[in-house]
Amino acid sequence: MTAPDGARLAILASRIETIVRKMANTLFRTARSGVLNSGHDFSCALLTADCRLLAAAESLPAHVMRGPDLIARYVAEMHPELRRGDAFLHNSPYHGNSHAADHCLLVPVLDDAGALRFWVFTKAHQADCGNAKPTTYVGDARDLYEEGALIFPAVQVQRDYRDIADIIRMCRLRIRIPEQWWGDYLASLGAARVGERELLALGGEIGWGTLAAHAESWFDYSERRMAEAIARLGSGRRTVHTRHDPFPGVPDGIPVTVHVAVDGLAGRITIDLRDNPDCQPCGLNLTEGTALANALTGVFNALKDHTVPANAGSFRRVEILLRENCVVGIPRHPASCSVATTNLADRVSSPIQRAIAEIAPGYGMAEGGPIFPPAGGVISGTDPRRGGAPFVNQVHLGFTGGAGAPEADGWLTLIHVGNAGMCRLDSIEVDELEHPIRIHERRLLPDTEGPGRFRGALSMRVELGPIEGSAMRVHYTADGVLNVAQGVLGGGPGSPVGAWKRHRDGRLEPQPACAGVPLAPGETIVSVSASGGGYGPPRERDPTRIAHDLAEGWITPVRAREVYGVVVDPDGHPRRV
Repeated sequence: MTAPDGARLAILASRIETIVRKMANTLFRTARSGVLNSGHDFSCALLTADCRLLAAAESLPAHVMRGPDLIARYVAEMHPELRRGDAFLHNSPYHGNSHAADHCLLVPVLDDAGALRFWVFTKAHQADCGNAKPTTYVGDARDLYEEGALIFPAVQVQRDYRDIADIIRMCRLRIRIPEQWWGDYLASLGAARVGERELLALGGEIGWGTLAAHAESWFDYSERRMAEAIARLGSGRRTVHTRHDPFPGVPDGIPVTVHVAVDGLAGRITIDLRDNPDCQPCGLNLTEGTALANALTGVFNALKDHTVPANAGSFRRVEILLRENCVVGIPRHPASCSVATTNLADRVSSPIQRAIAEIAPGYGMAEGGPIFPPAGGVISGTDPRRGGAPFVNQVHLGFTGGAGAPEADGWLTLIHVGNAGMCRLDSIEVDELEHPIRIHERRLLPDTEGPGRFRGALSMRVELGPIEGSAMRVHYTADGVLNVAQGVLGGGPGSPVGAWKRHRDGRLEPQPACAGVPLAPGETIVSVSASGGGYGPPRERDPTRIAHDLAEGWITPVRAREVYGVVVDPDGHPRRV
């Protein structure tokens, strides 16, 4: 190539990005589970031979910001002799992964001489992973044994491009929906092999030395961009306290303390998570991968410059301090990390983005809405339309969660902070075709936003249940019933999560935060998601935005007047009062 260095860097970065996009497209279009082909709960990435994240396409930050690097190092340690055609299955929460439900496939990319050049990585949330209960989030598990998941720590699953049948038999026998799992495994493997094929072609075209040099240049460029973005924040320190709701095993909830230090002159941020409780007897404990990834997520959310590449180069500017046997640190086996991707993970990200807003007004964000309400839970049962065949799947039917930002309202379909909007809300029609369920209602709830100069996303209400003559169970692990999303810089708090069971006589019965709710024929579950906090004082909100929210039915005239100090005349013209 004879192009200038800047152009060469951009061209090769784009080509590598194209590879991970091809991987993601393959997985999305071939997966069988709704959580993958509808919910998009998967990630694809490329890592260098020494296990540094180079690129990830439309991936969940909680999946890839950190974790793939730790996993690849562990696989390399367990399998020092690698050959082309190898593939490894990994889901161990004690060796870099998120939680047991996220099955990772790693493929080493070797050149014709047998030298390791890259790693190809896919992570896909399973509809079922062999847990003791038909859910991938066992919030009340006191340890891994009670959780019950199949754990694969760097287990070789292919040799010479052929499956190792022993592993496949284990999964088929233990997982409740073996054919569905098999299809998802093939989708993940196909995506990884697409990445391997494309990298081999690129290395053959431009040379492995050129690709290696590009990776170093890309990391250096990303680090410079990150340092510049941090410099704009100035300098300061904040400590933010938050708390997860009471839960099985933790009747007083779990306090979380986050120390944030920004050094604008040095272009560095330090996040200290060590001042927190030890691992707890429940499924909420974070893994090393999720603690690191969600700390980075909070930082990237706060920068406001979304053109900074997220890779091992930019990560060099953020130091994250963890300790072993900490509920938001490095877990010790057999602590359960079944819910490590969501609840406490967001209690790391949200305080960081809130702390940076306080250090540098005009940056950062309010807190995102806590998760998971029943409409994001795992449904299970048998399908009378298919001869009583069992079904298990997580649904993404109703949550919002977006936090108010310095220049924008909360993202309506964020889902939660560590997801960053990469997952998608399910189509009602597709879910009803795929499973024996009926969705009776899905709507936004007015006056539930976290008020602010820029408001948080509203809550969403969903009611669902089994089809006539059928029964089902809904497992969920909700936070935010008591401890709602907090606003920042004068912004107001969001609204809480809610869950009720509607009996056949119409009576609504409140449900606990962590439950597996059985639904008999004619019964439904009502789910209300948490909303995001607001950014800045509500009475500084642009009146035209208030008029728009009124026209959409997102707020009522009473709220406009009492919270925002604005009335809107019949012609739609707002004025302050």
